[in-house]
Amino acid sequence: MKNANIKMPPWCVFCGQKVAKPLPPVQRKLQEFTVGTCQCGAIYTCDPTGFNIGSAMIEALVYACNDNWDLAWELLPEDDYLTGRIERYDEQTHQVIETGNLDGRFIRGVLYFVRLHKNIAEIKDRVTVRQEGEIIPKSNRPPGFSSPPVEPSRDPKRKRVRADKQLVKRLVEARDTDGLVDLLFDDIRVLRFMQRLLYDPNDANRWLTAHMIGKACARLATRQPGHVSDLLHRLFESCADSASTNWGLIETIGSVIAARPDIFGAFTRHLLPYSSHESTRVLTMWAFAEIAEHRPDLIRAMPFYNLLEYLDNEDPALVGNTLRLCGRIKAIEKQGMIESLRNDSREVLLYENGSPIQTTVGRLAEEALTRIATCKEKTTP
Repeated sequence: MKNANIKMPPWCVFCGQKVAKPLPPVQRKLQEFTVGTCQCGAIYTCDPTGFNIGSAMIEALVYACNDNWDLAWELLPEDDYLTGRIERYDEQTHQVIETGNLDGRFIRGVLYFVRLHKNIAEIKDRVTVRQEGEIIPKSNRPPGFSSPPVEPSRDPKRKRVRADKQLVKRLVEARDTDGLVDLLFDDIRVLRFMQRLLYDPNDANRWLTAHMIGKACARLATRQPGHVSDLLHRLFESCADSASTNWGLIETIGSVIAARPDIFGAFTRHLLPYSSHESTRVLTMWAFAEIAEHRPDLIRAMPFYNLLEYLDNEDPALVGNTLRLCGRIKAIEKQGMIESLRNDSREVLLYENGSPIQTTVGRLAEEALTRIATCKEKTTP
């Protein structure tokens, strides 16, 4: 039926996750908009009429700066923060109405999003003062991850290069991340061309492509995270399509999230169902291990304990990737089982940074135990 599905829940323009209905702020003001916060750190405000979008923009930016007006006016768009908007939002039903009309009622609402760059967010946390005069400390972010610097602005007068599959393939094979990123800012179709390169019967080619997509998307996301979010949605949709092959999809999803877990970490939990399917189990465990290298908290925030049972499996590849995960999330609870695998000589082929690495279950067990021992040393008084 035409236009049967005209409603959809609103989503964050940066990470793609569904967002809750914006609510009045805790600190009431004379003129205010309802506000909300996404899991990725973005702030959004709602203008139900669509006529006060300028005020909503200012409100979102000031709210993101913890009501520090001086800091907000010093910030520059793109250099210090990213913005986005969703139109045809109905505040009453908390839905985006594609047709702009619901039961004879015009829908003109706008959700306006602001996301501070990491360095600005940290400055904001340091300079914000509570009412009693106490300085709020720097945000307690999980250690070990450093987001890439914001990509410099491209000259709007430059001669744009039109992408094609062969050009993208040459850049991927040459591991030319700079060339891919430059081409992405000229032609966003590069993402689709790289996705098509995943349909390759050669395992090494698929792993290299997945790695390069992750590296390129990490830099693209500093200015245009919405395009990366769209790519992740397409990859998940392809994974769920029983009529299509999932060559390279799980690997690419893991690479993209691992490259920017500060923005796309919320997608991690959507990989969990694929850990129960035999065809995608090993790849999903590899993806979890990649994400856990910088953000083990994202794994521990899920019902992950059943994943560790794969240590007792006949498939050495599955055991090996589970060992990588155990070491990176410091799975002390499985130390005894890991120690029993130290002398396991079964060979395992892994991929790191797009390149194959031949190792054994025993060596991976030793590496996991070393990481766990480091964790125990830090917690010993």
